Amino acid sequence: MNSVRIIGGEWRRRILRFPQASDLRPTPDRVRETLFNWLGQDLTGAICLDLFAGSGALGFEAASRGAARVVMVEHSPQALRALESNSRLLGVGERVQIVRADAQRFLAGAVGRFDVLFLDPPFHQGWIERLAPMLAGVLGDDAAVHVEAERFLPGCGDWRTVRHGHAGRVFHHLMQRGERDGAE
Repeated sequence: MNSVRIIGGEWRRRILRFPQASDLRPTPDRVRETLFNWLGQDLTGAICLDLFAGSGALGFEAASRGAARVVMVEHSPQALRALESNSRLLGVGERVQIVRADAQRFLAGAVGRFDVLFLDPPFHQGWIERLAPMLAGVLGDDAAVHVEAERFLPGCGDWRTVRHGHAGRVFHHLMQRGERDGAE
């Protein structure tokens, strides 16, 4: 089993364990620290969606920092078992909902609006392009979108990159809703 630690909030320094898998890339501490500096350290009351939850690092970090509700969507049975185990270990209660689903199917049937979306799909599979048209249906107008990708992205659907960084082979972006300029 691999591990990653929660870096802030209620569960700071707690360790999450997850299976070894070639397509599982937990968001590194440095990127999570930057992201939560961008979002603000306190997510009290936010409703978050962690598509491709994987290790759960982003979703559990958001819950640790006060998010009212975090929905983690994962398709891999191994990763799902680890998410459920970590959820019990942390005692997350009703704040975290773990859903086994394909990301595209989940978005197609999602009810309600999310304030923050964590989007970290497997690289080089076209997920971001396929999901971009569906985001407006599940995100509020003021929603923030964090995207991790294999390259710089000027935007995703109606959301435009307002901050970005690079760590190793991962480009990370904070996006907010903006005028469409045709650049995808």
